[in-house]
Amino acid sequence: MTPSCHVLTLDYTVSTESIGGRVPIFSRKQKFKYSEIQRFTNNFERVLGRGGFGEVYHGNLNGNEVAVKMLSSSSLQGHRQFHAEACYLKLLLRVHHKNLTTLVGYCEEGTNVGLIYEYMAMGNLRSHLSGRSTNILSWEDRLRIAIDTAQGLEYLHNGCKPPIVHRDVKSTNILLNEKLQAKLSDFGLSKIFPNEGGAHISTSDSTPGVSTSVAGTLGYLDPEYYESNWLNEKSDVYSFGVTLMEIITGQPVLTKTQDNKHIVQWVSSMLEMGDIKKILDPRIKGDFDVNTVWKAVEISMACVAPSSRDRPTMSRVATELKDCLTTQLSTARKDVSHVATSKDDSDEMISRNMITELTPQAR
Repeated sequence: MTPSCHVLTLDYTVSTESIGGRVPIFSRKQKFKYSEIQRFTNNFERVLGRGGFGEVYHGNLNGNEVAVKMLSSSSLQGHRQFHAEACYLKLLLRVHHKNLTTLVGYCEEGTNVGLIYEYMAMGNLRSHLSGRSTNILSWEDRLRIAIDTAQGLEYLHNGCKPPIVHRDVKSTNILLNEKLQAKLSDFGLSKIFPNEGGAHISTSDSTPGVSTSVAGTLGYLDPEYYESNWLNEKSDVYSFGVTLMEIITGQPVLTKTQDNKHIVQWVSSMLEMGDIKKILDPRIKGDFDVNTVWKAVEISMACVAPSSRDRPTMSRVATELKDCLTTQLSTARKDVSHVATSKDDSDEMISRNMITELTPQAR
């Protein structure tokens, strides 16, 4: 069971390794007064987003941009989700990973409760996959984002003691920084597994999991978990598989048509036709290795296998996606080398022709 948590008493030390080798913004977890939050958000001037818990605001703290998640006093669901996230963070803040959003501080002053996170300048992944976005992600960018997300999940499942299941993996919960590095966010539905006795999380095929009330988002929710109430890390794997299909296709998880077709059904039907280019987002610019697209689609299909026992672990998924990226980069280097060689040959031919034209001919 998730430990009860009502008061935010977080002890935190950031290592440079935890945030990608950069110098940490803070040396320890800070508790802020509500008046301080009002000041560095300029009285909550700029809204970044909204959720069931309340609103997220932009702030500037000591020259560093932050995102401030404030709990709405009118949201009962928000209170449960918000405090669940605080419980998760109390554990997670003892360990860190570059692909999980970093908590900067918190506020708990009467009914004014908030969490302050690092600011992710490029927003959520879904906004870049929608048809309205002018920033079209390249195939290489998409592979890197998928790898970042897979590594974040792999860390939750295997690097945290006790392990954690996120339970709400989706494109809107994957945030991007200015370098398009992806980080998992929104841990309000996360489930912390006991590490001694009873139910536990495991990467083996015989994962027993734990019985719990179903939580998640329509379209991303593992059908097996929904039907059985039996949770294990493979439920996250299913949600990741759906998200990976979004990354590959650019399509929404549920089509806005009368049949309301799910993206898994759509990709499956396209695979039967055998044309991978009809699956790949047509807006992708630049060259790509078709074999890496096939492999990424195969990985996504394995992740959404009906039975959790047939799904790969996130460790395996991350490894396979890294292989895809290696192949893609190798192909790109060969293409650049070929273009350079072709240009050199062309320049040499032009030079030879000029010499021939300028050289007096025998009479």
